[in-house]
Amino acid sequence: MSKFIVETSARHVHVTQEHLETLFGKGATLTHKKDLSQPGQYACEERVTVVGPKGEMAGVSILGPVRPSTQVEIALTDARKLGLQAPIRESGDIAGSAGCKLVGPQGEVEISEGVIVAKRHIHMTTKDAEELNVKDKEIVNVKIDTEGRSLVFGDVVVRVNDNFALAMHIDTDESNAAACGREVYGEIVK
Repeated sequence: MSKFIVETSARHVHVTQEHLETLFGKGATLTHKKDLSQPGQYACEERVTVVGPKGEMAGVSILGPVRPSTQVEIALTDARKLGLQAPIRESGDIAGSAGCKLVGPQGEVEISEGVIVAKRHIHMTTKDAEELNVKDKEIVNVKIDTEGRSLVFGDVVVRVNDNFALAMHIDTDESNAAACGREVYGEIVK
């Protein structure tokens, strides 16, 4: 095993239970739409509008389950459209990041931080890491071969956890740069 799936992670929102209820009404729960590649993670029927100083994006998906902190993951192109200075960070690293307003059918939430551009990363188990000869938090390069747009992504962080499934995640800007189609594979290059 040297190649692994490379998935495009489109803009999305993770919410706390409190913010979910503000946006969708008291007692609201997330409605499972489809499972994602990472065990226990799923896309929801619920969608919100993300509002920044320069614009807004309607219909942004919420991913479940609810989280301890509300977080908005967008591409750099989205950040420019919204007028936000979203830092490139690992998911969950939101301290000092940009804020925005989230609008749902029952209310709105203003977050003072939580808007990031997700750092490209590879989820893998301990066994995968051993087979690929990498360790948790290691920064690697990943080569993707596509028709007319093959490239090597640098600054890819390895994330090791035995609850993960092997997959690399890139955002829509990165996916478009490499002309990624439905099924694309990458491999670590030294």
